Amino acid sequence: MSFLLVFLAVVVLGIAVVMATPLLRRFGVGRGVPGAQELEDGFEEPSARLPAVLLPERPTPADVDRLRFSLGLRGYRMDQVDEVLDRLRDQLTLLQSELGQAQADLARLAATAAVQDDDAGSPA
Repeated sequence: MSFLLVFLAVVVLGIAVVMATPLLRRFGVGRGVPGAQELEDGFEEPSARLPAVLLPERPTPADVDRLRFSLGLRGYRMDQVDEVLDRLRDQLTLLQSELGQAQADLARLAATAAVQDDDAGSPA
């Protein structure tokens, strides 16, 4: 019986402490404790003071292989990864449009050369 009373007293005391903690913080109790601020700030947004992860204007596969992202609380910094992926997407789109234009120019030049060869080869 005494064990049950001690157990209930510990449970009630634990619930009281858990319920009182937000009230104590509201009135400033515990703010002077060394390390308390670090514990409170542990889940804030990551600092934007980290250097940006950038690629050269014309990236090569070796540049992509050398990319390294800072580790955050739960892994890589999503904002850095998203920025690099957006730039890669934009550069690939640009390269694809330039390639399409170059292929169209090549086809036009080949057709022009074929017409000139036919004109030069035909008897007058």
